Amino acid sequence: MATIVHKRDLTPITSLFEVDAPLIARNARPGQFVMVRADQRGERIPVTITDSSKERGVITLVIQEVGRTTRMVRSLEQGDDILDFVGPLGRPVELPGRGRVALVGGGFGAGAILSLAKELTVRGVHVSSIVGARNRDLIILDKEVGAHSKRLYLCTDDGSVGFHGFVTGQLAALVQEGDPFDEVFAIGPVAMMRAVAETTGRFGIKTQVSMDPIMVDGTGMCGACRLTVDGQLKFACVDGPFFDAHKVNFAEAIVRSKTYVDEERAAMTTAVARG
Repeated sequence: MATIVHKRDLTPITSLFEVDAPLIARNARPGQFVMVRADQRGERIPVTITDSSKERGVITLVIQEVGRTTRMVRSLEQGDDILDFVGPLGRPVELPGRGRVALVGGGFGAGAILSLAKELTVRGVHVSSIVGARNRDLIILDKEVGAHSKRLYLCTDDGSVGFHGFVTGQLAALVQEGDPFDEVFAIGPVAMMRAVAETTGRFGIKTQVSMDPIMVDGTGMCGACRLTVDGQLKFACVDGPFFDAHKVNFAEAIVRSKTYVDEERAAMTTAVARG
């Protein structure tokens, strides 16, 4: 078990948790994830590590409510125990030691890019972060990400704050204005990451994406996160979660990400009916 030492609601559907997990915090690296199960009624779900502190022995996670299991996790409060908390899992992301990097976080991905921003800043890399959401109220961790970025750009679909449009529109505008990014890292919904890959592909910019949205059990045993990268079979959880965006078969990945949509909807409907 792992104990929640702090909880903060970020939006009506998103919460930040600090969890006492000293062994995981000691070994965690940017890009890795943990497997979480709230209690015996819940499923195990993979969650990207937002931040970690070896000194405090805590792991920070951002949980966005998208189904029954994430609702169960979000219902936990400070002082509660999480039944299963396993990690760090996955391969750490390969980060450069110099140059100019753009980090793109859409939705829950805004929390996941924080650990990358912190590590890149320590290395002396010039970091520009692009954070997007549907509207102002759903923007998360912009202050925290901004504190570890040379420049921070907010994007909203409805134009309620920052750039009016998708994160790819802001990214393309920066490149066209002459911003010489050496590499781009994107975390968010699969469709968003595909759009980022298409955008950077036009400019020949090296790009990595985190394929964690298609993961299920996080250990490679279920096979649900199979994807094709450069014509080869890979597993997002054990071979990634980060991959070269221009080599990922996104058409296949998007289909795979929707495999359990009906089951997830039925589970959520049942949970709502039960109150």
